[in-house]
Amino acid sequence: MEIVRSGGSGASSPDDFRSSQLRARDMLRGDLEGKDLEEYVEQRVLTTTLEQALNWARSNSLFPLTFGLACCAIEFMSIVASRVDVSRFGFEALRASPRQADLIVLSGRVSIKMAPIIRRIYDQMLEPKWAISMGACSSSMGVFNNYAIVPADKFMPIDVHVPGCPPRPEALMHGVLRLRDMIQDKEEPGWRDRYGARGTEEVAPPPDDPAVDALRQASQHSEATKRA
Repeated sequence: MEIVRSGGSGASSPDDFRSSQLRARDMLRGDLEGKDLEEYVEQRVLTTTLEQALNWARSNSLFPLTFGLACCAIEFMSIVASRVDVSRFGFEALRASPRQADLIVLSGRVSIKMAPIIRRIYDQMLEPKWAISMGACSSSMGVFNNYAIVPADKFMPIDVHVPGCPPRPEALMHGVLRLRDMIQDKEEPGWRDRYGARGTEEVAPPPDDPAVDALRQASQHSEATKRA
């Protein structure tokens, strides 16, 4: 992979282009030595690992499954339109078969009867594969908090949760970008690190703490008083 770094923002002049050609010719002939050779290599060569290159390619060529469950699917469909233009991130090649897809977006509520089917589709997808839980219904059952709905992370692994009811296409795109960072091992720090909130955690005291015993005795005394 060859990377050319230029210092100026404008177009290069013909003299600069001619000078670059002469330096390339000297490099091929073996005439560049010492500092000139090091500078030429630093400006044009980018080193990486095979794993990083594979993760970069995977994160920019996701193949999502054409799969929808409820109203969130309408928002999922709209990301391929010109307003969001998901093709900028290599995400527009939707596949109708799980054998050709490596990403599933659970866009809608998941019923108990549908959960085994979704799990079977997920198992048939290509490896490595990822899953996005889109909307409150798929993530936490949302307004359908009853026996017939089950959260997605109860029966399959979920990589990114996109909140909203339903989330806008921009929110889904934010989830896709977070997934790209996860694939490239570029995890963003948590909110405690971003906002400097380290040290504000509330830690539960151990069970043998005297304060816990006093609180437990006070609670039992209050309950006994109410019953009396």
